[in-house]
Amino acid sequence: MKFYDCSTAPSPRRARIFIAEKGLEIETVDISIADGAQLSDEFRAINPGCTLPALVLDDGAVLVTTAGIWAYLEDAHPNPPLMGATADEKGRIADVRYLIEANGFAAMAEALRNSTPRMKGRALPGPDDYEQISELADRGKVRVQRFMDRVDAMIGDKAFVAGGSYTVADIDLMILIDFAKWLKMGLPEDAPNARRWYEAVSSRPSAKL
Repeated sequence: MKFYDCSTAPSPRRARIFIAEKGLEIETVDISIADGAQLSDEFRAINPGCTLPALVLDDGAVLVTTAGIWAYLEDAHPNPPLMGATADEKGRIADVRYLIEANGFAAMAEALRNSTPRMKGRALPGPDDYEQISELADRGKVRVQRFMDRVDAMIGDKAFVAGGSYTVADIDLMILIDFAKWLKMGLPEDAPNARRWYEAVSSRPSAKL
């Protein structure tokens, strides 16, 4: 297999941490989004959608989403389970992940991609150009802050966000909180549950990747 990564982008980091938590060693190629390398003819031949991450399987098939990469590697390497081992766990993890994706990552992308000067004309990822909309940036920032304000209740007294074990939901939420620093946002001061959880997951070796 060959993993196409970008060391500075959040979505590839989600896959990178998953690979590390599984204890896998996969050949990795770094593609610089800052340099526009994802739009090159060479990378388009691998992923015409021009997005990262991408995983080329041994048979030549290519997975081009974090969700696809996770699903494949979880099935191929089930231990340790990161997406749930029982029907109950799988359902709860999928629920939490959807909330983080829809209310957190989507809002963050809305805010950043519509406000960052270097993304002018590139408000959406992919092969096509789209202009920024300032109103979406403003709305995105409001949504991100509201999401951050609710993380403490989401964690509660649990060790991890979806229950008693570390899962992809923890990967997603940790990366989202790290990503929010780009907007100068973070967890509220009065969020003891969230801050306890964040300190624990951020201390894992995979979090340094």
